[in-house]
Amino acid sequence: MTTGVLNAVCAALPNKQLVYCSEASPMGFDPSQLFNGVDYAAAGRTLYDTLIRFDRNTLALKPSLATDWRVSEDGRVYTFHLRHGVKFHNTPWFKPTRDFNAEDVVFTFERMRNPNMSFRRAYPTESPFWTISGFNKTVEKIEALDPYTVRFTLNTAYAPFLPYLTAPSASILSAEYSAQLLKAGKPSDINQYPVGTGPFIFRKYIPDATIEFNGNPNYWNPADVKLAKLIFSITPDAKVQVQKLKTNECHVISAAPLEDIPALERNPDFNYLAAPEFSIGYLAYNVTHKPLNDVRVRRVLDRVIDKKAIIDIVFKGRAQVAVSPMPPLQWGYDHMLKDMPRNFERARMLLAQAGYPNGFSMALWTLPMPRTYNPNPRLMAEIIQSDWKKIGVKAKIVTYEFGEYLKRGMKGEHDTMLIGVGGIRCGDPVNFFNPWMCDALSGTNFSKWCFKPFERLLGQAARTLDRGERTALYLRAQKIFKRQQPATPIAYPFFYHIVNKKVTGFRVDPFGTVSFAGVGLR
Repeated sequence: MTTGVLNAVCAALPNKQLVYCSEASPMGFDPSQLFNGVDYAAAGRTLYDTLIRFDRNTLALKPSLATDWRVSEDGRVYTFHLRHGVKFHNTPWFKPTRDFNAEDVVFTFERMRNPNMSFRRAYPTESPFWTISGFNKTVEKIEALDPYTVRFTLNTAYAPFLPYLTAPSASILSAEYSAQLLKAGKPSDINQYPVGTGPFIFRKYIPDATIEFNGNPNYWNPADVKLAKLIFSITPDAKVQVQKLKTNECHVISAAPLEDIPALERNPDFNYLAAPEFSIGYLAYNVTHKPLNDVRVRRVLDRVIDKKAIIDIVFKGRAQVAVSPMPPLQWGYDHMLKDMPRNFERARMLLAQAGYPNGFSMALWTLPMPRTYNPNPRLMAEIIQSDWKKIGVKAKIVTYEFGEYLKRGMKGEHDTMLIGVGGIRCGDPVNFFNPWMCDALSGTNFSKWCFKPFERLLGQAARTLDRGERTALYLRAQKIFKRQQPATPIAYPFFYHIVNKKVTGFRVDPFGTVSFAGVGLR
């Protein structure tokens, strides 16, 4: 893009540029393919809009690209009325000839639903979201009733349907742009040269370095655009993020080492913003690998991990010990669930009963960079390694670049793997259970665990519209999870950012994503 074009685009906006230190490179910019917080920040919450969204204060559903909606009495039919006058981004690679309408909504979801759809055949990608959300089993039909009315028909009542529509992966794409790419034989460009309706317009991406955005002067909610430019400075090293913050090279960081936070809190130039997060850090056991296929072994490994030490040392006390696969912030949480007491002598005896009196060896994978659910991955792995060594289990610590880490993990190459689940998808209990569903075995089910009684119970809960009845079912599901131990829940973290005091309007999102809508600079 030329300087003249850039200046013209930004002329109507405040002449402000904000720099955000992002901890990793995104895997791309096609929302249907994304499923982690790094991707959601770089694409979902910056470039795109969803039909509906959560109010960050009340967590109530509120309009976005849909202004209102109706639900049939049987919970199977959802009708959305769409916002008029919404513009898609005008970029060097796409000049829209019409406003957003129902055709775009149908294209977005039909592409994920129908593998025989022309764009999907030309660019045969899978959407982790479509499976994780359960939409693959429930969405029967998507129809445009008129240019500004869309109807979704489900094959059964599905309680999380509306919450899942707030997920960044449910962001709306341009059908017109997709048709242009298809005609040009370049459908994969949808992942590299994105076009959305969101508050910022994609300008340029230099892998592992920077992502550049312009403020969107035509955004349907002008109050959300208070910057002419937004820069993501990709900075995996948390210490380097802190240095960039201090030298004004970054205005917002999200990966400060926890030991640095007290000094940053005292610094008059910065604000420390934190809140409990819809998130959990956990250790997945690949149950397809021996001896982890034996539940007795998994229970022993879980039993000896010193979670309190991890909270004290790795999180510096800024987290809560996890027991359930979902956090206390989430409705339906089982407050009665408890871990077994740590007992190394008992653990060695149980391991011998399982056939491993001398222990065994395996790999322990850990993340290459900090996450809110694991602020010091190497240290966490070393604590677990030390605990297991006391019962004769030798763990070799392994790591990869983040994108490679996820890809290899989804293929099941690991034995054990430190990872996490965030509530950025929907704020519903299914968010924390669906990663362990059988349909997610090739995706985010890093435990590769498929347990039919668990699956049937969760299916029943999802089809139940009454929250009290759903809660009872989720309490039962958490007990099954604890008995089967496909993973060890480790920590319920706080989501935090360190922000230059010149930044205005920035807020911590309990769903663990980053949004610059409404953010400005003094």
